[in-house]
Amino acid sequence: MNVNYKSLYKAFLLLKSEDECKRFLRDLLTSAEIKEFANRWKVARMLHKKISYEEIEKETGMSSTTIARVQKWLINGKGGYKLMLKRIK
Repeated sequence: MNVNYKSLYKAFLLLKSEDECKRFLRDLLTSAEIKEFANRWKVARMLHKKISYEEIEKETGMSSTTIARVQKWLINGKGGYKLMLKRIK
C-alpha cells in the first residue's frame, strides 16, 4: 500500500467530529472537489433507495455516466459504499 494513502487513511480515522472532518476536507480539497464527492455520495444513497437514473440526474445534475460509475462501485466495488450505507441508517 502506498505510504501516502496509508497516512491519509490514518488522518481520517483521527477525526473526532463532523466539524473536524469539514475543516480537514476544506483544507485538503477544493470546494468543487468536495461538491463532487458529496454528489457521488448522494447518488449512492439514491441508488440504494432504488431511485431511477432519470430522477437522480434531475436532482443532482450528475451525468448518467457518473451515476453508472457509482452504481458499478456500489455493486462490485470494495464494499465501502455498502458499509457506510449500512452504518449511516
